[in-house]
Amino acid sequence: MRTHGIRVDPVLVQAAIAAALSFAHLHDLAAAAGQDGWKAWAYPISVDLLLVAAWRRLRSGTAKASGWCWFTVALAASLGANVATAGLLDLGDVPAWLRILVAGWPAVAFLGGTLLAHDTPDRDQVPVADQDEAPAPPVLSTAPELPTANPQPSAPPAAAPVPPALVALARKVADDHRTRTGTHIDTPTLRTRLGVPLPLAEAIATQLT
Repeated sequence: MRTHGIRVDPVLVQAAIAAALSFAHLHDLAAAAGQDGWKAWAYPISVDLLLVAAWRRLRSGTAKASGWCWFTVALAASLGANVATAGLLDLGDVPAWLRILVAGWPAVAFLGGTLLAHDTPDRDQVPVADQDEAPAPPVLSTAPELPTANPQPSAPPAAAPVPPALVALARKVADDHRTRTGTHIDTPTLRTRLGVPLPLAEAIATQLT
C-alpha cells in the first residue's frame, strides 16, 4: 500500500515560530512590569486575540478604519515588547511609564475587542438594491385562443304580403312594357309605374317571374 507523507507548510511553521517568540517576549515584559503569575500569560493572549479580531475585520471589508486602528495598536504592543526585551531595556529595573502602559493594557484590549465585535459597518459599504433595475416583463398567457364560431348567415327577410289585385295590375303593366319594348320590365321601372316602395316592388317582381 502506498502511504502519503505529512506535508508541512513552511509558512505555517514560520508563523508558529514567530508567534511563540512574540508570546514569550510579551510574557517576559509583563512579568518584569509587575504582572506575575497567570497575569503574565494572559497579556500575550490578549494582544494576539486583538490582532486576530482586527485582521478579521479588515478581511470582512466593512469598517476598515476601525480595523486598521486596532490592528496598529495591537501590532505596536507586540513590536514594543519584542524590542524592549532585546536588550534595550533592563528588565530588572522597568521604568514607571512602562509599568503604567502594561497595567493599562487590559482595558485597551477589552475596548478594542468590544468595538471590533459590535461595531456597525460603514454606510457606504452596505449594499443598496439597484433602483435602475428594469421591472420584470409581464407574463403573457400562452393558452391557445379558441376559434370563434362562424356566425350563421341571417335568413333573408320574409317578403311582404302583396295583395292579389296589385299583382294583377303589375302583370298588366309588365305585359304592356314587353309589348312596347320587347323586354321584361325591371324593378325600378315597375316601382315607378306602380308608385310603390322599393321593397314592395321587389316582392311584386318575384311573383311576376
